[in-house]
Amino acid sequence: MMGYSDEFKTHLASGATTLCRTWAIMRSDGAVFGFTDHDVNLTFEGITFKADSGLTAMALAQSTGLAVDNTEAIGALRDAAIKEADIEAGRFDGAEVRAWLVNWADVSQREMQFRGSIGELRRTNGAFTAELRGLTEALNRPLGRVYQKPCSAVLGDRACAFELTAAGYFAELAVEAVEERQVFRFDALTGFDDAWFARGRLIGQSGACVGLSGMVKRDYFDEQTRVIELWAPMRAPIVAGDMIRLEAGCDKRMETCRLKFNNIANYQGFPDLPGDDWTVVPPSQSGISVGGSRR
Repeated sequence: MMGYSDEFKTHLASGATTLCRTWAIMRSDGAVFGFTDHDVNLTFEGITFKADSGLTAMALAQSTGLAVDNTEAIGALRDAAIKEADIEAGRFDGAEVRAWLVNWADVSQREMQFRGSIGELRRTNGAFTAELRGLTEALNRPLGRVYQKPCSAVLGDRACAFELTAAGYFAELAVEAVEERQVFRFDALTGFDDAWFARGRLIGQSGACVGLSGMVKRDYFDEQTRVIELWAPMRAPIVAGDMIRLEAGCDKRMETCRLKFNNIANYQGFPDLPGDDWTVVPPSQSGISVGGSRR
């Protein structure tokens, strides 16, 4: 019971406890959802934890050291709680999860038992199962620089430092025509070079796709119509009239960084790194290794 308050310790030692579990899920868009296995709603930390959500949790596996804590949450898909469309759109991917053991008779007596994020999320037959990963999961991610010719930064991130809000590097406009959530056609998208948005992003600004994004595969002209094709369909319905934002793309080459973005000072690649052909060149047989031409 290390870490519990004195009042909570006294309650746990009483032999007649009034305990339940609660979970809070915060998505990247700021939406917060609260759940409890108690039979009435509970409220603390500005969150209402709903009792009718159908959410339950499996045993929490915790350990000392750097091993990853993990558990699973299982629940029914309900319009009032977690919607199937939101799961399909990926809105719960990577969402923050917190779990408490709570005295429902006095919610000030509680202890957080888990904090992490949603990992793999599966849904079937009107229900979902979410894998919950502890904070030590971040230690499994590879860190450090990669020595390669192309730039290793993501356009606009901290390493790149380029401002995608600069004039000429984005466009905000309404969808004119869309095919299968993947191919967009515009008659009024002018003022940008051919392929300007290739490898960039399309971000939903309104409608069912608000906050969702897709990577641009191709940006080209079909006669007078400009076509923006994504690598994969948007994960929610998108229709004519919905507002979107298009951001310029980067192919990671030094020439693009210098000429298109004027950002060569932040280029994160190694353009002079020898290629594979250089590494397999056999040693010289002539005995002359001064670097000059042979005569």
